[in-house]
Amino acid sequence: MTYLDFYELNQEPFSNAPVSRFYFGSAQHAQALMRLTHAVSNMKGLAVLVGDIGAGKTTLARRMLDSLPEEEYEAALLVIIHSGITAGWLLRRIALQLGVESPAEEKLALLSQLYQRLVKIYEQGKKAVVLIDEAQMLASRELMEEFRGLLNLEVPERKLLSFVFFGLPEIEDNLRLDPPLAQRVALKYRLEPLKPEDTAAYIQHRLRLAGAPRIPFGGSAIQAIHAHARGTPRLINTICDNALFEGFVTRTREIDDRAIGRVARDLGLAVFEEPVPPSPAQAERPSARPRIDLGDIDRYLESLTK
Repeated sequence: MTYLDFYELNQEPFSNAPVSRFYFGSAQHAQALMRLTHAVSNMKGLAVLVGDIGAGKTTLARRMLDSLPEEEYEAALLVIIHSGITAGWLLRRIALQLGVESPAEEKLALLSQLYQRLVKIYEQGKKAVVLIDEAQMLASRELMEEFRGLLNLEVPERKLLSFVFFGLPEIEDNLRLDPPLAQRVALKYRLEPLKPEDTAAYIQHRLRLAGAPRIPFGGSAIQAIHAHARGTPRLINTICDNALFEGFVTRTREIDDRAIGRVARDLGLAVFEEPVPPSPAQAERPSARPRIDLGDIDRYLESLTK
């Protein structure tokens, strides 16, 4: 038996893999998706989504890719996995993603191929869009200049290519490496941590999609999860997944805030410590210092202002 069996789940509800099925459309995620879609629909050129680690940027990028109708868009998602890529690699990868066959090694020839492909996409009545995930890895002026050059590919009526950058706040530093590109950002949106009510809805949403017949977390547990995770979806997943496993080990059907505190502490995520009750010997031992009455302190401070 696994914790999935114990809690009657069909699949892991809190995996940190970017599974589109588990996408949670909070108010701000819906706002982000709407604004980014508006930018590419109108071929604005460059849009930027910024968020801290674990805020849900990758999941949102995949959701956006899935939501763009194939009959209207030639869309691709490019994930940058390290910061050592070259401008040549970037150009060839973008060309491949947009359907250029056998991209040329020589830059001018490659740009010509890409331009011809973009014109063909345009003539088909489609819009070419490339989503760039982990865009903070693009940390060189040369790469920023390459994007500026690609945004110059246009026909009299409109631009031929739009980009959406998804990444950490360092993206803004990267854009400043090429001020003309920074000025071309048509839209920018920042994902903030989830609010307490969003965290509760997020947990319930994922459990429901995983087939849970009941919510194994009590109200106080959900509050504790939000506090320890600081509203960050990735940390919420990590805490919940570990808490379900610990609940399975101890055969606990309803997980409370104390269990969440222990899990968060083990993961190094605790934002506050539970008070540890004194041992009998400590309870009998007289305190070395007199107990301070906070009321006395308040009265003393008040007297100083008179």
